[in-house]
Amino acid sequence: MTEKYSVRMKYRIFRFFAKPVFRLLFLALAHVTVTGKENIPVGKAYMVAANHVSLYDPPLVLALWPEMLEAMGAADIWKKTGQSTLVEYYGGIKVHRGEYDRKLIDMVVNILKSGYPMVIAPEGGRTHQPGMREAKQGIAFILEMAQVPVVPVGVVGTTDDFAEKAFSFKKPKIEMHIGKPFHLPPIEGKGAERREARQRNTDLVMGHIAALLPEEYRGVYADRVITQDEENG
Repeated sequence: MTEKYSVRMKYRIFRFFAKPVFRLLFLALAHVTVTGKENIPVGKAYMVAANHVSLYDPPLVLALWPEMLEAMGAADIWKKTGQSTLVEYYGGIKVHRGEYDRKLIDMVVNILKSGYPMVIAPEGGRTHQPGMREAKQGIAFILEMAQVPVVPVGVVGTTDDFAEKAFSFKKPKIEMHIGKPFHLPPIEGKGAERREARQRNTDLVMGHIAALLPEEYRGVYADRVITQDEENG
């Protein structure tokens, strides 16, 4: 039996001090708008799925979210000065892009089943431009096993030139739009049929994220936008 996950004390302490610092930084350097906080199932396990334009997206979501989130990050972050220190002290979960890691998946599922919310960027890395790119099926696989809802999030304004604008006292606009949580349809079939079902679920998540973004941010999902009303219908 897998041991129930709990956040290590050193990570709790770092997050307690770092979160308000980063929140103040974003609020001081930018005009920040957050919508949809009422959609968050606070106190429960869920997966936050957000678009990922630049390195500023994860700290923004983590800093402005009303409760602590566990976070996954690409392994190459651990090789970058400054970023590596932050993810190490935060207790980030290292992901090797493009590799199937069953141990990692089991750990993430255990975290969710232990009652902790988590954030993931389904695209698998930064796009360095507003338009979203094709997402990986990892999120569908994890949610299939964990059986928790997904909360779509659309982030606008965190482009690569954000810091340049911010420290030039231009106070760029940043928006974080939080959608309503929903459960993915069950995965059925075997082999290719099962993989196709996971891809549909992945696209379903991305379609919900696209609905929270302006047209220029939707990228390959511009024609696959899914609103809450359409999903309910």
